[in-house]
Amino acid sequence: VQLQASGGGLVQAGGSLRLSCTVSGSIPIIDAMAWYRQAPGKERDLIASFAPSGSTFYADSVKGRFTISTNSAKNTMWLQMNTLEPEDTGIYYCNVEEKYSDYAGDWEFRDYWGQGTLVTVSS
Repeated sequence: VQLQASGGGLVQAGGSLRLSCTVSGSIPIIDAMAWYRQAPGKERDLIASFAPSGSTFYADSVKGRFTISTNSAKNTMWLQMNTLEPEDTGIYYCNVEEKYSDYAGDWEFRDYWGQGTLVTVSS
C-alpha cells in the first residue's frame, strides 16, 4: 500500500489550497482516513479525519475552514483548505488506518502514511 500526497505550495494568507492523496493497493477494512500537519519545530498533529461511517473530526484550529472528503472507492481523499493563515504553514501528511484481525481474532490497527506535501502561507 502506498499513499501519494500532492497539492501543496505557497499561498498568501486568505487564500485556498486543495490537497489530494491517492491510495494505491488494497486495504480491506479502513478504520479512518486523515490528514496530519507538522508545523516547523512542532510535532505532527491530527487536523482532520473521516470514518467510513461518515463521521468527521476537525481540530479546533481548522474547524470551519478545512473540509476533508473522499471518493466512494476510498482510494482518494482531499483536504480543501480555505481562508489560510500563516499558522497553517507546515508539512501535511495523509494517513489511512487499516483495521485487521490477528491470529487470535482480535482487532489490530496499522497506519499507512503519505510522504508529505509542504504548505507555506505567507502573511
